[in-house]
Amino acid sequence: MVELRSVTPLQSSELEELGFSWHTDSDGSSYVSDELVVVSKDEAEAYYEAGNAIYDMYVEAAQYVIDHDLFFDLGIPFNLVEAIKKSWESDVHWHIYGRFDLSGGIDGKPIKLIEFNADTPTSLFESSILQWALLKSNSLDEQLQFNNIYEAIRENFRRLITLFDDTDKFEEIYDGWKILFSATCDSDEEQTTTKLLRQIATDAGFITAYEHLQDTLFDENGIYDSHSNSYEYWFKLYAWEQMGIDESELAVTLTSIMQNQKAIILNPAYTLLFQSKGMLKILYDLFPDSKYLLKTSFEPLKDRAYVQKRVFGREGANTKIVDSSGLTVDERDGEYEHFKSIYQEYVEFAQDERGDRYQAGLFFAYEPCGLSYRKGGQILDDSSKFVGHLLK
Repeated sequence: MVELRSVTPLQSSELEELGFSWHTDSDGSSYVSDELVVVSKDEAEAYYEAGNAIYDMYVEAAQYVIDHDLFFDLGIPFNLVEAIKKSWESDVHWHIYGRFDLSGGIDGKPIKLIEFNADTPTSLFESSILQWALLKSNSLDEQLQFNNIYEAIRENFRRLITLFDDTDKFEEIYDGWKILFSATCDSDEEQTTTKLLRQIATDAGFITAYEHLQDTLFDENGIYDSHSNSYEYWFKLYAWEQMGIDESELAVTLTSIMQNQKAIILNPAYTLLFQSKGMLKILYDLFPDSKYLLKTSFEPLKDRAYVQKRVFGREGANTKIVDSSGLTVDERDGEYEHFKSIYQEYVEFAQDERGDRYQAGLFFAYEPCGLSYRKGGQILDDSSKFVGHLLK
């Protein structure tokens, strides 16, 4: 049974003062749980070890995909293949942050990889800021969390300049390079997340600016804000696969910008390999004995219960759970049915006494750096709740 601790929730006015506007779901219920998952320090250490091991496997698997030209198998838009290869070739295309979704790790259940949100992960604000605020407002020790997300991402921004060297060398190397941050103007959540990342980069020592994605300008010689100022780096909270499908001309232009070494794009194009759930099949092929991986195939599994999901599906959409006899147990419709399916061995999430299920979100920025949870049903969809944690 998942161990929980009740806390006094932050009021809507307090959340909005923090900049958090998406605090209430469409049914009027609070998106942020008034309970915390209690996690032992040994369990937190196990999550940390798992994140490092899984990321290393992803790096090896990405090289395998590139070497064997398996982009089609992963559902990668053809117009992004060259951008992926270009970004993979050089360490200057640095992966700023991502989030592993994991089952287990609590209640005695083994940690298993569900997927990797490597390109445009959600819940950054909740995990890095709200968890801390919840502990503080309840007079709990703010250090009793596995949560140094802000600091880890700040150091990762500095690694854009120092790479693998000590980040203390940032000031002596940095030469005024600028980062432009962009998100769509029609999403408060995406704008707030992007502006948080901008603040982190500013704290890291960069000159930064923000421009709505719709107002950002591009040509083969660079990336510009609406005042035609150019930038050496561009962070976009806009999924690479969406760009490849809906903005084909932009995808081609960004590839030219990278090839001409006019700007570096964050997160890099190669994170689309990590983002594709098709990589789960490649991982299992390469590392079938890993204790963190579930059997995954491009065909339905015949000997066990499985989850069918789309390679670029989000928030549980177009997901189906099938039992070992072939009967559908649960499913969700959605807008991602045109993407290829993968079939992943089914695993039970840890449950509380009410039967709610918990999936861990483990943020990664050079190393695992923070933990939070989503709570919901068998399929964690857009009605799931954010749950913080407390170390014991």
